[in-house]
Amino acid sequence: MVKKKAIKEKSKNFINEFKQFISRGNVIDLAVGVIIGGAFGKIVTSLVNDIIMPLIGALFGGQQFTSLTFKLNDVEIMYGLFIQNIIDFLIVALFVFIIIKLMNSLTHLKEEPKKEDEKKKETPPAKPDDIKLLEEIRDLLKNEDKKNKATKSK
Repeated sequence: MVKKKAIKEKSKNFINEFKQFISRGNVIDLAVGVIIGGAFGKIVTSLVNDIIMPLIGALFGGQQFTSLTFKLNDVEIMYGLFIQNIIDFLIVALFVFIIIKLMNSLTHLKEEPKKEDEKKKETPPAKPDDIKLLEEIRDLLKNEDKKNKATKSK
């Protein structure tokens, strides 16, 4: 009986923790990123397969890269597909790099006014002249007091 209660309690805790994990913004953002990334991958693959590779093939005498193969004994090695996948990767990496650069530049634009506001907060307001004068008098009196104590101790 005790084991059933303990198992039931642990399963409730597990389910609650899972609910908290799932409802966090990071997990939802990650899921959206994966879905958009998959769709973006399809677009880039289509760009490579349907536009870029035919153009490159036309430059090389109408050769299709996907058909580039060589046989080694009974094995067919499809190096054309490998070349196409490398180009696919480079295009994806280039687009991701450009997107990150754009996002960084946008966040820097948003952060610059905040930095100016922080600098304004860090610098205390200018003190009135009478306060400055009183502080100077205080400092002079402290220095005089230190000199008097030093001469008395000798």
